[in-house]
Amino acid sequence: MSVVRADRPAPGATDLLVAAGCWLVVVGVLLALPLLAAAEPGTPPLPAPGGPGWWSGLGTLTAQAVALVLAGRSPRVVLGVVALLPLPLALAGTGELFSLTSTPVAVAVFLAVLRRPLRALVVPLVLAGLAVTAGEAVNTLTVGAAGPLTAVGLGVVQALGALGAPLLLAVAVVGRREARDARREELRAVRRERDALVRAAVAEERTAMARELHDIAAHHLSGIALVAAALDRQIETDPATARRSVAQVREQTTAVLADLRRLVGLLRTDTEAIRAAESVAAIATLVERRREAGTAVELVTRAAADDAPLAAGVGPVAQLAVYRIAQEALANAAGHAAGAPVRVEVDDRDPGALVLTVTNGPGGTDREGPSGFGLVGMRERADLLGAELHSGPTADGGWQVRVRMPRADRSTAPTGVSR
Repeated sequence: MSVVRADRPAPGATDLLVAAGCWLVVVGVLLALPLLAAAEPGTPPLPAPGGPGWWSGLGTLTAQAVALVLAGRSPRVVLGVVALLPLPLALAGTGELFSLTSTPVAVAVFLAVLRRPLRALVVPLVLAGLAVTAGEAVNTLTVGAAGPLTAVGLGVVQALGALGAPLLLAVAVVGRREARDARREELRAVRRERDALVRAAVAEERTAMARELHDIAAHHLSGIALVAAALDRQIETDPATARRSVAQVREQTTAVLADLRRLVGLLRTDTEAIRAAESVAAIATLVERRREAGTAVELVTRAAADDAPLAAGVGPVAQLAVYRIAQEALANAAGHAAGAPVRVEVDDRDPGALVLTVTNGPGGTDREGPSGFGLVGMRERADLLGAELHSGPTADGGWQVRVRMPRADRSTAPTGVSR
């Protein structure tokens, strides 16, 4: 089903207007021909208005105009019909009046080239050219204006004028139209590409937010779960310890709500979000919280030999990634090896990189180690920053996560812990 734009007339209405305009022009010239002939002595005689020849010419021109109305439906057929209709008029010897029949032919050529590919019009154009040549030659011989060779030459010239000029004009119009359509399609393609990039960016941001939410929830909720599991026994046997455990649950709950509030704030546009950018130094606090939750966690920090600040030369984004990897590794240890000892080692001695290793012993019921979104998130963070991440089981049945985060320049002091 085709759709016609509202700001343009329908093809049938356009053809009707073109046909009516062509008919008015040729009839106006037909009426003016006697006056032009009278003003120029020596002009071959023309059919008198109202005579048989004049009415024959008017009928032929009218028939050609009527055929042009159907040019939008069958441009090839209309071109042939418009070119063949004047042939009987050529035998009537109408002289210069016959030349007017080339005008509808030119219009038919123009409309046909606009509506159909040029290669599909080769045969109709050739037939129309032969018809115009034959008609003009016969008309010239009938009135005795020239010999056979001259008559044929005049017919060829008339055919070139009737077909060549509108053909070139129509090709130029089609070329401009195709160029305009190509530019419009190019703009559509650019818009589609831009929309695709926007959708990809949105999807990437959603993944980042989901990863951040997973890290926050896994860290805090696993700690809450550990403390809550011990509360049931502590309430009866050690009320003082139970109260401290409740305080830890309250602290962890407040922390997770604060982190979630900051994360949601990043999604809002009406307020300025403030987001903590944890550094490698904050891993000590992370370990301390795990200890308070009841996990046996050992922290080993191997400082640089030149007494440079911890994680010097590691940018804030890279430090946040190391912190999140440590956070996720501790959460995995609590979830998959509950009760097993954990060792966190921060090795800052390598001038080219900071190395974080989190190792937990065997424990719990999950013997295959962590899996799912946590490890995927760790690997995405490492790949994004060009770090090397290795994770897998240890010889004693535990699990180890090791990340080597490259640093830009050891002499560069780390940026602030938060912003």
